[in-house]
Amino acid sequence: MNSWILRAVVALGLAVSSLARAAEPKPRAFFPFCIDWHDAKKRTFAQQAEMLKALGYDGVGHIWLDKVAERLQSLDAVGLRLFQITMTVDLTPGKAPYDPRFQDVLKLVAGRHVQFDLLVNGFKPSDPAGDARAVAVFRAMSDLAQDSGAQLLLYPHVGCWIERIQDACRVAQEVDRKNVGVMFNLCHWLRVDKGRDYRPLLEQAMPWLWAVSINGADEFDDKPGWAHYIQPLDKGSFDVGRLLKTLKDLGYRGPIGLQCYGIGGDARDHLARSMAAWQKLRANLE
Repeated sequence: MNSWILRAVVALGLAVSSLARAAEPKPRAFFPFCIDWHDAKKRTFAQQAEMLKALGYDGVGHIWLDKVAERLQSLDAVGLRLFQITMTVDLTPGKAPYDPRFQDVLKLVAGRHVQFDLLVNGFKPSDPAGDARAVAVFRAMSDLAQDSGAQLLLYPHVGCWIERIQDACRVAQEVDRKNVGVMFNLCHWLRVDKGRDYRPLLEQAMPWLWAVSINGADEFDDKPGWAHYIQPLDKGSFDVGRLLKTLKDLGYRGPIGLQCYGIGGDARDHLARSMAAWQKLRANLE
C-alpha cells in the first residue's frame, strides 16, 4: 500500500474514533456535600479530598464562606472540583442581606464555575410579599458574580422563605438573570410536599434547573429530624432511580449532589456505600 494511502487510512480511523468518543455521553458529575459536621473521624479538608478522590467522587460542596481558600487548596492538590458553596441570604428590611465576604470569595473562585446555594430567609415560607426585596438583592448579587463565572442557585429548604421548588422558580423568573437559577433538593421536597408527583415540578423548573441533590430516603416519614429523609444512597424506600430517569427524560444535564447532612459514623463508610449505589443508579441518566 502506498504511504500516502496508509496515512489517509490512519487519519480516517483517528477521525472516526474521535467522533465516536465525542458522541459518548459524558460521565455525570457527582459530588457529596454536608460531609464535615457528622464525620466521626473529624477529617481535615486535605483528608476529605484524599478520601473523595479514592472513592471516585468528582469533588465536593462546601458549607458557608469560611475557609474557602483552604478547601480549594486541598481539592486542587488531588485534582477535584469545588462544585458548590452554601450561604445564607436574609431579606429582612434594614438588615445586610448577605455576608460581605461574598465578594472576596467570588474572587477566590473566579473561573471555576462554582455554584452558590442560597438559603433565603426574612419572610414567612413561600410568602410572595418578599418577592420585590428578593429581586433587588439577587440582581445585586448577580452583578457581583458576573465576572467570576459563578452561578447563584435559589435553594429550597424547609422552613426558609424559599421553601419549595415552586418558590425558587417564581423568584428566578422574576430576577431574570442568566446566572441565577434553582436547585431541586430531594430531602426538602419530601418534607414539604406530600403529593409525591415531582415530574410537573421538574418540568416547570427546567429553564432554571442547574443542580439536583439526591440521597437515600423513605417514601414517607412523619417523625421530626432527618433520619429517614436523608440516608446513604443504598437505603430507603424512595425510588431514586425513577427520579433520575425523569430528569433524563426532561433533558437535565447538570451535576448531581449527594446530601449527607446528619449521617453519622465514619463518613468513608457511608460515602463508599453511596458511591457503589450511584454506579448502578447512574444508568438511569445515561
